[in-house]
Amino acid sequence: MKLISTICLSLTLMIGSLIQAQDLAGVATYKTQRKVDIQLDSAQVGDAMRQQILAQLKKQFERTYLLDFNKKESVYKQEESLDAPAMGDGGMQFVVAGSGDADILYKNVAENRFANLNEMFGKMFVIKDTLTKRDWILTKESKNIGNYTCFKATYDYEREAMRARVSTDGEDVEVEEEPEMETITVTAWYTPQIPVQNGPGSYYGLPGLILEVNDGELSILCSKIVLNPKGGVDVEEPDSGKLVNQAEYDAILEKKMEDMQDQFNDGRRRGDGNSIEIRIGG
Repeated sequence: MKLISTICLSLTLMIGSLIQAQDLAGVATYKTQRKVDIQLDSAQVGDAMRQQILAQLKKQFERTYLLDFNKKESVYKQEESLDAPAMGDGGMQFVVAGSGDADILYKNVAENRFANLNEMFGKMFVIKDTLTKRDWILTKESKNIGNYTCFKATYDYEREAMRARVSTDGEDVEVEEEPEMETITVTAWYTPQIPVQNGPGSYYGLPGLILEVNDGELSILCSKIVLNPKGGVDVEEPDSGKLVNQAEYDAILEKKMEDMQDQFNDGRRRGDGNSIEIRIGG
């Protein structure tokens, strides 16, 4: 009789755990940083201008994001801020292309697809495509992030090295005209205590929520998690914009950046101030 009672209790606890896992949802807060190292010709760009450029870029890449997630889906978006966009003094303009920052990124890991709502120069696009498979290598290395035990996973990919172009006094200072390919090792830390195969940005596919990512110059760290909040979570797929796939969007973005570069070149010939273009990951 005692054995039957013990078995019943174990089954009850197991079923309760499965139900809790099925209903699991939450909101995770992430802080992002990106290191940008720009080598500039001191004869063309003074120390004061270099420090100004680096300070503005640092502010541009330090952001806070919220990840609303359930067992199958997630929505990743930047936390609302009243700060005005960073602009340089003296007519200097910053244009950042390929930073990978989405206005709203929806991922459906169960159906292996995503929908990315992005604004490009005043026009809204919805990029719908399949998720990129990550060949994660799981390790036994562990550490604590907050109250969660996390395990390390890695994968490698190749990309074009970062390149930068700065113009001063109507002349170009080129850094790495022909960017070379480099191998990047992505390191992620995930916690099986939150059994969802999701994470910040485009990162997913591990047996637990990803709490930390180091991807080249980009660092992402979870600072807060609220599980099963009383108000629920907002996981809704965006659909208000021009529908394109990833390849179509990349081609449009590249064309826009070429047009802007032509405008900058025209402006420099007319003496219309300074400009800087930063390309991340090619």
